Amino acid sequence: MNLEQALERVRTGPQGPEVAAFFDFDGTIVHGFSGVHFFRDRVLAGKVSASELAATMINGIRGTETEEDFERFVAIAFKAWRGHTEDELYEIGSRLFMTTIAGHLYPEAWQLIGAHQNAGHTVVIASSASRYQIQAAGDALGVEHILFTPLEVENGVLTGRVDGKSLWRSGKAEAARNFVETHGIDAESSYTYSNGGEDVEFLAVAGNPTATNPDRTLTRVAIERDWPIMRFRPRGTPGARELVRTAAAYGGMFGSVWTGLGLGLINRSRKTALDSIISIGTEVSLALAGVDVRIVGEANAWAARPAVFIFNHQSQLDPVVLAKVLRQDFTGVTKKEMANDPLFGPLLRFVGATFVDRTNTERAVAALGPVVDTLREGTSIVIAPEGTRSLTPAIGRFKKGAFHIAMQAGVPIVPVVIRNAGEILWKHSTLLRSGTVDVAVLEPIDVSSWSRENLDEHIAEVEDLYRRTLSSWPTE
Repeated sequence: MNLEQALERVRTGPQGPEVAAFFDFDGTIVHGFSGVHFFRDRVLAGKVSASELAATMINGIRGTETEEDFERFVAIAFKAWRGHTEDELYEIGSRLFMTTIAGHLYPEAWQLIGAHQNAGHTVVIASSASRYQIQAAGDALGVEHILFTPLEVENGVLTGRVDGKSLWRSGKAEAARNFVETHGIDAESSYTYSNGGEDVEFLAVAGNPTATNPDRTLTRVAIERDWPIMRFRPRGTPGARELVRTAAAYGGMFGSVWTGLGLGLINRSRKTALDSIISIGTEVSLALAGVDVRIVGEANAWAARPAVFIFNHQSQLDPVVLAKVLRQDFTGVTKKEMANDPLFGPLLRFVGATFVDRTNTERAVAALGPVVDTLREGTSIVIAPEGTRSLTPAIGRFKKGAFHIAMQAGVPIVPVVIRNAGEILWKHSTLLRSGTVDVAVLEPIDVSSWSRENLDEHIAEVEDLYRRTLSSWPTE
C-alpha cells in the first residue's frame, strides 16, 4: 500500500468520532527511537553516571525480546528521572522536539494523521514511552489522546518508578482495547499503525491494521495475515551523499551569481543581472541538489502581476523554490537577521529585499512603507505570513502584514502552497536531501473589498485555504 492509497482509504471509509486511528510513535510517526535524544541530552549535560551508562549498554547488548526484558529496560531508563518535576520534563520534551525530534517526523505520517482528523476520526498516539517524551509531538500534530507508560509522581516530583504496566506488547494492546471500550469506538471500522513485531497484538485491536515501516518480524506476520504494508521515506541522519549534494548546490548557486553579474555588466542592465541570477541559479542549484519541483497552477503565477505572493514557510529551500516558480520581477520581505547572513545577505540586498525587525512593531511597519511603492512600480513582493519557519508541515497563524500591504497597494494576494520542502531541508538542518517539492499556485485573491473590520475573517479564510490544499492536493 502506498501513501495515496492509504489516504484514499481514509477519505472513502466510515467517518466520525466512533472510528479511531491508533498510531505507534517511534518508527511510525517519527524515524528511529526518540528516547535516544533524551538519553543523549542527559549525556551531554553530564548527568549520566558511569553505572547508568554501563547498565544501559548491557541492556542494549541483551536486546528486548520479552516483556520482562522491557520492564528491566524502563526501570533503568526512568530511574534516572527521579527527583525531576513534571514541569521540568515537559520542558525538556518540548525543547528536544523543537530542536531535534520534529526533524525526524515522517511527512507521510503527518498527512495520514491529518486525513484521519479531516474524517472526524478519534486519533490516538499509543507508545511505550512516557508522556513527557510524546506530548510536544502530540500538541504539534493536534492529537488530543495519548496512551503512554505511566510514571509514579508524588507532589509533582517523579519517583523514578513506573506506575503500573508499561505500554509494550500486551500492555499497549490492552490500553488500546480499554480506550475502545471507554470511548464508544467501533473497533472493526478503526485503524492501527505500527512498525514493530512486538505490536502484532496492538495492530489486531482494529479492523484495519497497517504494518508501517515494519521490521522483519512484523513484515513476516503482515504477509501471513494479509495486512497491508506501507513504508515511508527514511528520515535518519544525512550522510556523505547529502553533504556532497549540498556543497555542490551552494557552489552552483554562487557560481550562477557571478555569471548573472557578468551578464548584467555586459548588457549594462541590473534587471538582466537579476533575472539571470534567478533563472540560472535556481535551476543549477536545484539540479545539483537532486531536487525536482513539481508545479500545479503555474499560470496563476502570471495572471495578476504585480501581486503579493504569500507562502507557507518550513524550509530555507523555500526562497529557491519560489524563485523557480516566479522567475522574474519580484523581491522579498524577510527578517533583518538575514541581512548579515554571510551567504544570502549580499544576494538579498542586491535583489532589493526589505529587512524587517520583528522585535519592534513600529520599525517593522515603517520598513514596509517602501514595499507598497515597490508594488506600485510593478515589482511583486514575496512574503511568508507565518513570520518564521515552522517545525512541521502544519500551517501556523498568519500575521497581517502581507495583507495590509496588498490592500494599501491595491494588488491581489496570490497564495503559493509548498509541500515537502521541510522534508528536503528541515528548519534546523544544513544538509539537503534529494527529492521532490510540490508547489500549488492558487488563484489570485482580490482584496479590494477588504477592510480593517473584516480583515481577521479574510485571513482565517486564507489560512483554511492552505490547510485544505495540503490535505487534498490539486492535480491541475
